[in-house]
Amino acid sequence: MSLIMLHSPLPASSGPSAPLRVAHVMAGAATGGAELFFERLCIAQAASGLSVLPVIRREKARAQRMQAGGIAPTELTFGGMADLTTRWRLKRALTAFAPRVTVAWMNRAARFTPKGNWVLAGRLGGFYDLSYYRRCDHLIGNTHGLVRWMKEQGWPENRVHYLPNFATDLADTAPVRPDGVPPDAPFILALGRLHKNKAFDVLIRAMRYLPGQWLVICGEGPEREALEALARQEGVADRVLMPGWATQPGGLIRACSVLVCPSRHEPLGNVVIEGFSALKPVVAAASQGPTELIRSGENGLLAPVEDAQALAHQLGTVLEDPALAHRLALAGRADYDQIFATGPVLTAWQQFLSSVEAP
Repeated sequence: MSLIMLHSPLPASSGPSAPLRVAHVMAGAATGGAELFFERLCIAQAASGLSVLPVIRREKARAQRMQAGGIAPTELTFGGMADLTTRWRLKRALTAFAPRVTVAWMNRAARFTPKGNWVLAGRLGGFYDLSYYRRCDHLIGNTHGLVRWMKEQGWPENRVHYLPNFATDLADTAPVRPDGVPPDAPFILALGRLHKNKAFDVLIRAMRYLPGQWLVICGEGPEREALEALARQEGVADRVLMPGWATQPGGLIRACSVLVCPSRHEPLGNVVIEGFSALKPVVAAASQGPTELIRSGENGLLAPVEDAQALAHQLGTVLEDPALAHRLALAGRADYDQIFATGPVLTAWQQFLSSVEAP
């Protein structure tokens, strides 16, 4: 991918022609990395001059955030198999808007989004069931690993595209220390849904090897009770805080000493990119996404998946060596500027939207 115009996206159009029109269809949950990136992308594309139609599953908070960003979404039900109205309402909205490209985000949106007088692209953030995308003309993956996998499943090379996520630039965000951590004490920060895939259990076990250090896990999910019980069992409950979701995590990221992504399964790892943006050293387990983002020892540190002691060693290395932490943070920020900032990602999307054709 050519990384040009790193801080300014390509114009949506030149001369007297109308702005390029793109529709984005998101039927996902109220929270999640893909859902939040969908919001950021729609708002940023509209601000860059594109004509954007966001179609979302009814979600008051998401609609309010998008409206605050200057773009009003169309809200539909996107229910189960008995939902007989969303498909034709969606087709009516798309036909009226007449996009050049319609992007269906993840399985449910791909199941509902019809073909029409537009190029239909499916955007995947994980190793999903590709049968949902049978109507799509093209597929988009946000990691090179996903792109390789989709080609291995039989998709033609010229119909699979790598388009990375961008993260908000947090470098100038004011630090916000979490309640409960002693003043001036360094702390480790983890963000994400409290789910087995995120391996916060491994992280909590790692704290046994980091005496005196504090850990803050911001998120919510089905594993809360099990994780709280594990922290008590490991004797670290007094140093492990789980305050729930952080709707504005930028200040916490800026305040932490090291950001950690311990996931067993992580197709991308938006939190890694957020750490790069915030000039923070990042330590991660060597799952799919982080191994693509992190060059261990250069722009972050990796530990083997499921290895609490190795994870603790890498975290301790960063906490005990400020010079190393600074070098890792600077290298991560350089990657952010070149690849994962708003400008280069909007440029890549603009090139895709303006050139892709139906097969």
